[in-house]
Amino acid sequence: MDTPQPVFKIRDLNLYYGAVRALNQVTLDISPNYITALIGPSGCGKSTFLRCLNRMNDTIPGTHIEGQILLNGMDIYAADVDLANLRQRVGMVFQKPNPFPQSVFDNVAFGPRVVGLTKEKKELEEIVERSLRQAALWDEVKDYLREDALSLSLGEQQRLCIARLLAVKPEVILMDEPASALDPIATLRIEELMVELKKNYTIVVVTHNMQQAARVSDFTGFFWLGELVEFSPTTTMFTRPEKQLSEDYITGKLG
Repeated sequence: MDTPQPVFKIRDLNLYYGAVRALNQVTLDISPNYITALIGPSGCGKSTFLRCLNRMNDTIPGTHIEGQILLNGMDIYAADVDLANLRQRVGMVFQKPNPFPQSVFDNVAFGPRVVGLTKEKKELEEIVERSLRQAALWDEVKDYLREDALSLSLGEQQRLCIARLLAVKPEVILMDEPASALDPIATLRIEELMVELKKNYTIVVVTHNMQQAARVSDFTGFFWLGELVEFSPTTTMFTRPEKQLSEDYITGKLG
C-alpha cells in the first residue's frame, strides 16, 4: 500500500500519570486520508494515546510526556503551540454524544462563530448545511434546524457532533469509540460515514469492536499494557499478524 507523507509522526512517546507510565515507547506514522484503528483491551493505553494527538491529556493533573509528536512537521508539544488552533485542526468525537443544549443549527454554527470563520449570516448557513450534509444528517434535520439538539436520537446526536467538528474544517478527526453507545443501525451509519469522510480527512478511531476495525480501517494498531505491540495494514493484522500476542488477542485467546 503506497503511503504519502504522514500527517502525524509519533516517536518514542512515553506518557506518565504522575509516576505511573501509561504509554511506553510508542512510535508510528499516521497517513493522510486513511482510517487508522487502535484496538486492545480496556486500560491498554489506546484512548490515552488518542488524547495525546490533540493534547487532551493536558487537562489531567500530573500528566507529562516524553518523546515527540509532529503534525505535518509541527511539534504539537512545543511551548508556543496554540492549543485552540491545534484542537481546531485535530478534532475529537467522544464515546457518548455530547451536543450542546441548543438548537441543531447553533450546535453546528458554534465553532465557526467562535473561531471567526465568518460574520455573514448567509455564509454561516452554508457552512451549517455543508457540515450537516457531510455528516449524513441534513435530510433528517433540515426542517428542524431550530429544534433542541437533545431531542434527536443518540445516533443523530453523534452525527451532529461530527457535523459540529467538520464545521471548523479540521485536518484530522479523532474518534474515541464513537459507536459504542449506539444501536446496530446507528453504528452502521457512523461506519459508512467514516468511510465517506476519509476522502477529505484523516481519521484515527479507538474501538473495542474488532469487527468494526476490520470493516472500516486501513491500518490497525494493537495496544497491550501501554505498548504498541504491532502496527500494520488492517488486512495483515487480521489475517497474518506478525506477533503471537496480536494473534492471541484477535483470535480471542486472551483479552
